[in-house]
Amino acid sequence: MSIIIGVTLALLVAVFGRFSGFDRERSFYSTVLIVVASYYVLFAVMGGSTRALILESMVMTVFAAFAVAGFKHGLWLVAAGLAAHGVMDFFHGHIVENPGVPVWWPGFCGAFDVAAAACVAWILKIRER
Repeated sequence: MSIIIGVTLALLVAVFGRFSGFDRERSFYSTVLIVVASYYVLFAVMGGSTRALILESMVMTVFAAFAVAGFKHGLWLVAAGLAAHGVMDFFHGHIVENPGVPVWWPGFCGAFDVAAAACVAWILKIRER
């Protein structure tokens, strides 16, 4: 169920971005990537784990770098960052022990990220035509 909700929410974000005009700004999907990556930092704080907070902050920095690079050099990097974060979600528990992460989160977030990456790629392909 969390996967279905993640995919649905990503589609709704993309549709909202298109119809509101927010996605005309290069920063829209870069901001989405930063926000998505920041949740694991929030969960580390909620879980009270300093070690997880440090590790999650380092991981978030990598994805924030993708977001900035994508903003400056091309949104394909943002799509790649979202896809990479989605893949990372499915392996997250083996990478970082974060007691604040809800059990359902990796599936939800991974599905959201991969679907959002596909939406960004689709939008970029349409814009290229």
